[in-house]
Amino acid sequence: MLKFKLPTLIALLISLVNLAHSAEVNIYSHRQPFLINPFLEAFSNKTGIKTNVVYSTKGLAQRLKAEGKNSPADLILTVDIGRLHIYQDMGLLASISSNKLDKNIPSHLKSIDNTWFGLSKRARIIVTSKERVPVGSIKNIEDLTDPRWKKKICSRPGSHVYNRALLASVIAEHGLDEAENWARGLVSNLARRPQGNDRAQVKAIYYGQCDIAIINNYYFGKLKYSKDPDQRSWAKSLNLIFPNQAKNERGAHINISGGGVAKYSRNKVEAIALLEFLTDATAQKLYGEINFEYPVNPSIKTTDELKSWGSFKEDKLPIDRIAKLSGEAQKIIDRVGW
Repeated sequence: MLKFKLPTLIALLISLVNLAHSAEVNIYSHRQPFLINPFLEAFSNKTGIKTNVVYSTKGLAQRLKAEGKNSPADLILTVDIGRLHIYQDMGLLASISSNKLDKNIPSHLKSIDNTWFGLSKRARIIVTSKERVPVGSIKNIEDLTDPRWKKKICSRPGSHVYNRALLASVIAEHGLDEAENWARGLVSNLARRPQGNDRAQVKAIYYGQCDIAIINNYYFGKLKYSKDPDQRSWAKSLNLIFPNQAKNERGAHINISGGGVAKYSRNKVEAIALLEFLTDATAQKLYGEINFEYPVNPSIKTTDELKSWGSFKEDKLPIDRIAKLSGEAQKIIDRVGW
């Protein structure tokens, strides 16, 4: 029979425990793997914590709810406040305490109950044809209802979370009646039935099917640096407008990518560590360099590429207000046929 001295035995037991409980984070992600893998690799290299990812564009919240206490998920990563709010509303996120998250994320970009946190910002901007829309003729999102733009605007469906969030911000600013009038005016100016994603709207401008579109800012970066020369040409055909920038205006509507710790996470410490990492300098710079998104951490400078597109004032409306108004926004979208 093998005999061990007590210190050796203790060390052996500790190593066995560590082997059985190696540090890891299991992630349910709505973000495509190629967008988040560089962040996760940097996190693992820094901390030694392994990351495992389940990716899907839809159905993850329902899966997490069905799994209940047996779920392996530790962290949820997604885009758009509406999707984060679904997890919060279903009671699937843990309320956590982190001084670092409190420091790194402005209050309007996280939940009041500390269940979800904004990790990057994206602006919903207006893009126009350089050839067919005079510079300065559109300044505010409200200008898109001007009859001069009849049959000039392309849009993805209004029911998409990006447009629903935009309309929710209009409701917050102007109230339900004026917001519905705006949506109805926008629809009356559409050049075609709402269809495709934001990239498809840029393509339509290039081919003369419309002159104006609303897109998330990072699509411009993806097209500008695309491996496809056609897509690079689409980007070159555009002027970018950050709307509502006048002194008395609210600023451009922004949305977020974000995350939260799963309610029944078995690795909460590691999950919080990853959230914190995503708001620190390394990851915040990567959001700009890889995804063309803006940092949420106010101490991190915007990348030179993003600066070259123009500085802008953002709407400081609490992002959870947008989530709470999304239901009313969808009703308007249905009524006006966006």
